Amino acid sequence: MKVISTNKRATFEYHIEQKFTAGIQLQGSEVKSIRAGKVSINEAYVMIRNSEAFVLNMHIAKFEASSIFNHEETRTRKLLLNRSEINKLIGLKDRGGYTIIPLQVQLHQGLIKLEIAVAKGKKLFDKRDSIKERDLEREKRQELKSKNRY
Repeated sequence: MKVISTNKRATFEYHIEQKFTAGIQLQGSEVKSIRAGKVSINEAYVMIRNSEAFVLNMHIAKFEASSIFNHEETRTRKLLLNRSEINKLIGLKDRGGYTIIPLQVQLHQGLIKLEIAVAKGKKLFDKRDSIKERDLEREKRQELKSKNRY
């Protein structure tokens, strides 16, 4: 499984509760752009309408070598999930305070998959704790690295 794009802000902004892997309904020029790495999911989110899941604001750049029938860059794309997975997403989202966000775009055996997560937003003090933990980890790695040099 090759990771094409990652939403790095997701783990900083949200507490991740549960992860799912979904296929995406794409056009040909979109697939070629994603394989070239021209995709961004930083502003994207997942919405459920009429018992179907859709990803909104996922930016896929236009493919340069395609014809006039190119795709829209931020169109709404349908996610391919089982009925039981959609029901789980609906149940988790309805608990209150939860949202569904994309984490990664992956290439898995020639197919493009989107890893999504049910998440709850962090408060300001949670974000400060995350920054503090990250800084402590960085300092530990630096100390170990400097000790191993001599």
